[in-house]
Amino acid sequence: MKRLLSFLLLGVAANSFLASLDLAADQSSKQPNIIFILADDLGWSDTSLYGTTKLYQTPNIERLAKRGMTFSRAYSDSPLCSPTRASILTGQIPLRHGSTRPEHHTKAVRMAPTYKNNTPASNKVISVNTATRLDNKLPTLGKLIKNAGYTTGHFGKWHLGPKPYSPLEHGFDVDIPNHPGPGPAGSYVAPWRFKNFKANSPKEHIEDRMAEEAIAWMKSVKDKGPFFMNYWMFSVHGPWNAKQDLVEKYKKLIQPGDRQQSAIYAAMIESMDDAVGSLLNAVDEAGIADETVIIFVSDNGGNMYSKIDGVFPTDNYPLRGGKASMCEGGIRVPCVISWPGVTQDETRSEELIQTSDFYPTILNQLGIEIPVDHKVDGIDISPALAGKKLNRKGIVNYFPFPAMVPDWVPSSISLHSGDWKLLRLFHQGENGAHAYNLYNLAEDIGEKNDLADKYPERVKEMDRIIEAVIQDTGGLVPKPNPNFDPAQYRPQQIGKPTEEFMKKHWKTSKKK
Repeated sequence: MKRLLSFLLLGVAANSFLASLDLAADQSSKQPNIIFILADDLGWSDTSLYGTTKLYQTPNIERLAKRGMTFSRAYSDSPLCSPTRASILTGQIPLRHGSTRPEHHTKAVRMAPTYKNNTPASNKVISVNTATRLDNKLPTLGKLIKNAGYTTGHFGKWHLGPKPYSPLEHGFDVDIPNHPGPGPAGSYVAPWRFKNFKANSPKEHIEDRMAEEAIAWMKSVKDKGPFFMNYWMFSVHGPWNAKQDLVEKYKKLIQPGDRQQSAIYAAMIESMDDAVGSLLNAVDEAGIADETVIIFVSDNGGNMYSKIDGVFPTDNYPLRGGKASMCEGGIRVPCVISWPGVTQDETRSEELIQTSDFYPTILNQLGIEIPVDHKVDGIDISPALAGKKLNRKGIVNYFPFPAMVPDWVPSSISLHSGDWKLLRLFHQGENGAHAYNLYNLAEDIGEKNDLADKYPERVKEMDRIIEAVIQDTGGLVPKPNPNFDPAQYRPQQIGKPTEEFMKKHWKTSKKK
């Protein structure tokens, strides 16, 4: 408590800056199993949880929701995958841990962010290079849970660094398929191109196989004490392909005028949902449902920009934007938590939560101490799981470089506080000043009406909180480019890149 109170600033705790002081729920005498399911690129409107899709069918995710709580305002820590994954495992926001872009499969090894070199004169800011590995010195969730006596296993995507930065170095006893890349190796349907992982049958689907491997491992360890299963799905990240019978099924279901038009993507979602169902069945058959926590969430919003056979994979409506955008469609994600003895069946919550919250929540619930020298930004959301309000000022998202998508926002940081969302666009205003966008999401979930000019005092108040977070983390943020030439600046790129710009920087995918 002393450590937390010593960082109070503007009435907000700086270590776990936006934190609640609520304590974890009472510990049960028996430690629960933990199954953490992380979908990849699954948008807020990509499941049937929120009534926003006519096409996608996710009965097993709905089945999980009946066993616990569905969160309508859950956020990833980043609109891209690796930063969110690092946040889940550390409890820190990207501004603190330094992973801000998914370059963790590349040969470049950076343990901390740096400023970019050779910034062109057309850019107003000098942007930030991401860390490219999850530092082995960090007390990750896998390490702490394993040290507490749990058997641990990681299945599926990692994308936080190859060996010696793999799951095996971060507290997991097994890692299948031990793949460092950003997506499945070549295809969802075998033959795959994993280095040391082969299909058991022709045209085997990787998500079917991952569920099979995870279940076999669970059966082998469930009688040895509590287990922690990290099932980080490949679905529904590119490359986009699926079981052909499911593709044909959805071709017949798509109607003219539907916002979501991709039969391939719909088929991929069904296979993802089937994997969730296989896990639920296995838990039930093993008789451990009452002692097993299941968390389902996505690492960022749905991909609205790359094309599959001439159509976009999905549409995050009513949210604006998607993956790689700081708009709501890039960071608001589906989330269901079933925690026996804590959550109630078939409940919903409008509380504001973020993926970095899982670290302190899980550890506090398990009675595992967080190392004193490890600063955490997430908060324990146990009160929300029990249907109560959270005491928090808000959540921060950080994305310090431009992404080449139509709804991109220049290098920015955001604060969600209550119904309000403030975006600070680093040094995009006049004479190097910051620019701002302000939205009331309760009235304008689609972020159509920028209210920054109408509520300048609110902008100042929220921006002070943002600045305090920046100062507390000590993270690198974009700085003014001293070589900026206004004559070379192309303002039409902000929010609406030119067609020429899009062709140069954003690729499309073909059906495989």
